[in-house]
Amino acid sequence: MAGGSGDVDVDALEAYLADVFGREVTCIGVLSDKLNLILELSASEGEPTHVLRRPLKLRHTDLFNPLDAEYRLLERLDGTEIPTQTPVLFCEDTSVLGEQFFVTTYLDGEPIPLGTDLPERFRNPRAREEVARQLIDTLAEIHSLDTASFEDVCDRQSPREQVARATERLDEATSVTGRDLPRLRAIGRWLRDNAPSTSQTALVHGDYRPGNALFTGEERPELSGVIDWETAMLGDPLTELGYFLLRWRDESDPTPSLDELEARYPESEELDHLREVNENGLSPFTARPGSPTRRALVGRYENATGLSVENVSYYRTHAAFMLATVWSDLERHDVERGVESNHGPWIDYLTMVAEHVADGEFPR
Repeated sequence: MAGGSGDVDVDALEAYLADVFGREVTCIGVLSDKLNLILELSASEGEPTHVLRRPLKLRHTDLFNPLDAEYRLLERLDGTEIPTQTPVLFCEDTSVLGEQFFVTTYLDGEPIPLGTDLPERFRNPRAREEVARQLIDTLAEIHSLDTASFEDVCDRQSPREQVARATERLDEATSVTGRDLPRLRAIGRWLRDNAPSTSQTALVHGDYRPGNALFTGEERPELSGVIDWETAMLGDPLTELGYFLLRWRDESDPTPSLDELEARYPESEELDHLREVNENGLSPFTARPGSPTRRALVGRYENATGLSVENVSYYRTHAAFMLATVWSDLERHDVERGVESNHGPWIDYLTMVAEHVADGEFPR
C-alpha cells in the first residue's frame, strides 16, 4: 500500500477484520502516516465507515499517551456530548500489523490545518464567527466534563510539571541535535518561576486547535468532531485555552521582525511559510472580518465554564514554549533518522513569539 504503509500486510489485515466484524472489510486508503498510520476502512462500496490507527515510531515517546490509554479515553468520551470517534475495536495481537492498533467509526468533515484558510464556502464573516463560536464552545464543554471518569486513563500535570517535563525532553532533543537553545530554556525558567500556585483541574485534550477539529456543512459550518486525543491529560484548563488563543490573531496584533531568522536560515524553504504565518497568524481566518477577538472568546469561555480567566499572557507564553519543545522533538526525530530537518526556523520563531508575549509586546 502506498503512503508509507508498505509494511502493512493488507490481505492479513482484511482477513482479521472480516473475522472480527463478520463481514468483508476493505482497506481503501491512507489518511496519515506521520505520528500514527491511519487507514480508511470500508464495509461497502468504497465508502469509508471506520478508521484504523496504529502508532509509528515517533508515537513511542513520553510526549504521547500509550495507545490503550487513548482508546480507553475514547470509550469514556463516548458517553458524553463531545463529538468524537466511537471506539469499535482494540487489537492487542501485534502479529497482525506489527503493533497494537484500534478501530473507530469514521467522522465526516474537514480540518483547518496550520496556516490555512477556511474551506472556500466558509470564507465569509458569518461563517468565521460560527467556526469560532463552535470551537470555543466545544473547548468549554471538554473542560466542563467530570474528571472522575478519566482519572484512570490520564496523567495529572500542573502547568509547572508540564514545563518541567518539556524541559527534560528538550534536554534529550538537544543532546541529539546539538542545538543549545538558551533563549527557549530561559522562557522555561520564567514559566516555572511564574507558574500559578493553584489552578483548576479539567480534562485537557492536549492539542486543541482548528487542525484537530472537523467541520461539515455547506453554508453553515458544523463542528462534527474533535480528533487526535493522544496527548490528553488532567490539568489546568487555562493552559489549553492559552494554546488555543496562541493561534488566534487579533487585527491589532503587531508583526515582529523576521530579520534575525532570515539571517540565520537564508536558504530555508520554511521562511516563506513563516512570513505568511507572521503576517496572518497560525490560523489566518482568525484575523479576518467576522472572527471574534481573543477577548470576546475568553468572555464566552468564562460564561460557559464559570471559570475566571486571568493572566492570559502567561498561558499563551506557556503554549508557545510547549509548542517549541514539540518542534525540537520533531527535529531530533529527523536527525535520528538521518534526514534533513526544517524545524529549526519554527523552534526559533516560537521562541521569539514566547518572548514577545511574556514581555507584553503582544496584546494580552
